[in-house]
Amino acid sequence: MKIKTFEENPLQENCYVVSDETNECVIIDCGALYDAEQKAIQTYLNDNHLNPVHHLCTHGHFDHVFGAGFILSTYGLKPEAHISDQKMIEDVAGQCRMMGFDLGNLPASAPLGTTLNDKDIISFGHHQLQVLHTPGHSLGSVTFYCEEEHIAFSGDTIFRMSVGRTDLPGGSWEQLLNSLSAVMAHLPSDTTIYPGHGPRTVISDEVRMNPYFH
Repeated sequence: MKIKTFEENPLQENCYVVSDETNECVIIDCGALYDAEQKAIQTYLNDNHLNPVHHLCTHGHFDHVFGAGFILSTYGLKPEAHISDQKMIEDVAGQCRMMGFDLGNLPASAPLGTTLNDKDIISFGHHQLQVLHTPGHSLGSVTFYCEEEHIAFSGDTIFRMSVGRTDLPGGSWEQLLNSLSAVMAHLPSDTTIYPGHGPRTVISDEVRMNPYFH
């Protein structure tokens, strides 16, 4: 499985394009706000002859879905996410106003497509991603886990030696701690975590050294 990371928008959000030898791919958390960011994704897909079949969202915060309208208009894919984050996904401008962000002309929001539930399986190429509901950062936060490859895309649930904030609407410190202890800590120790911001990490390091696991 091949993973390409794009660091996007002023919040330095990680968008991932995940593909395999079939050339099918999924796009995870397209936060491409600017034309150059969107063009970079298009160029990568075109140069590698990739066919995107899902746009998956770990959660609905604006920095993770700035590019949802672009993905819909370019590839015909609606964002797929947990139903609890639907309102956020479909009102990016409202989120920005609430947070006090003035980023000029914002891209159009995209309507939610398939709703994701805990333990759902998403298939592409020869691979599968399991949906793990990991609320706390938002009500609808999910992690996408590939059991075969021991890889997880955690959104803002967990970062390298840190965790996502819980002071936004729908956030819950208690739920986040439960997601860490009841879900993330039970992944295989060699699972590589690809977070929503910052560098990747390994679950064994997080369980051992991340203070929020203790």
